[in-house]
Amino acid sequence: MIELDGSQGEGGGQILRTALALSLATGKPFRMDNIRAKRPKPGLMRQHLACVNAAVAVGGGAGHTFAVNAAGQPVQIGETTLLFTPGEVRAGDYEFAVGSAGSCMLVLQTVLWPLLQAKEASTLLLSGGTHNPMAPSCAFLTLLAPYFSGNGEALFDIELRRHGFYPAGGGEARVRLHPPAQGFAAIELMQRGALLEAYAECLHAGLPRGVAERELAVLQQGLGWEESCLRNRGLRSNEGPGNALLAVLRYEHITEVFAAYGEKSVSAEQVARRLLQEVRDYQAHQAPVGPHLADQLMIPVAMAALQGRMGRYWATELTEHTRTNARTIEAFLPVRFSCEPLGGGTVISVTA
Repeated sequence: MIELDGSQGEGGGQILRTALALSLATGKPFRMDNIRAKRPKPGLMRQHLACVNAAVAVGGGAGHTFAVNAAGQPVQIGETTLLFTPGEVRAGDYEFAVGSAGSCMLVLQTVLWPLLQAKEASTLLLSGGTHNPMAPSCAFLTLLAPYFSGNGEALFDIELRRHGFYPAGGGEARVRLHPPAQGFAAIELMQRGALLEAYAECLHAGLPRGVAERELAVLQQGLGWEESCLRNRGLRSNEGPGNALLAVLRYEHITEVFAAYGEKSVSAEQVARRLLQEVRDYQAHQAPVGPHLADQLMIPVAMAALQGRMGRYWATELTEHTRTNARTIEAFLPVRFSCEPLGGGTVISVTA
């Protein structure tokens, strides 16, 4: 039984999701105490319980995979302790609903890597939030899918059927997983290459159209982009209310996606300036991998290393989120991460 302290490092839900994914992938059980101890509301929230239930499902169901609290009872919302014993991962067609505006992309993050180890393809129908703060958006995962496979054939593809914004949720996405026949490829991302395309996209539903125009105007002025680089996408009113502002930078060797979200009592200009600062910070650097992607790449880099395919990537910064993820992965896999400073950023590599 691997013992994990959920209060370590950034102390959020990422530790839980990584542990669930790698427990299924390795067959190793774990106990986690102090789940999400550093969050305003510690313990399992609805979206985290959805991740646990999804992990149980792909591990053969409740008769084969067990997720209980310290008293041996099935875990519920608010639990701060989880004992998880995995069964054998089974490919198939699954439906997972968060049941709120919580991110269904985080549910995908939980079951993605174990299902990609299966011999057969799987299909997931996910419902909940698709564009959430503090979570990878559907756009982020869709555009960055090729980089998880060493820039080869994408390991998964996402069909977004309905947008889901906080606080209403109600989004839906269909994900098809394609296990790599030759195993996981090495990931080497050390250069951006030439800039091929840059654009901003404002998604909005159930809001005045002027909100999107004001957000895009701030980005246009701050980045000096042409009108053709601005995309104003009004969605069906029943997909809202909601607002997501995205900036996409596509280079020869990497695509980076940045996002900011509208919220009550925050002006359109404030939302746009938040995103503008993220884009400027990235543009001022030479490293290809932004802070959010740096975290996401750790599991595929580690799994490729187990097959003798060593990878590395240069990140603009090393966040506490990424450090915590590295320690969690090292608890399950016989790998060690190395983080070496380079040009104001960090080169992350792994050895088996």
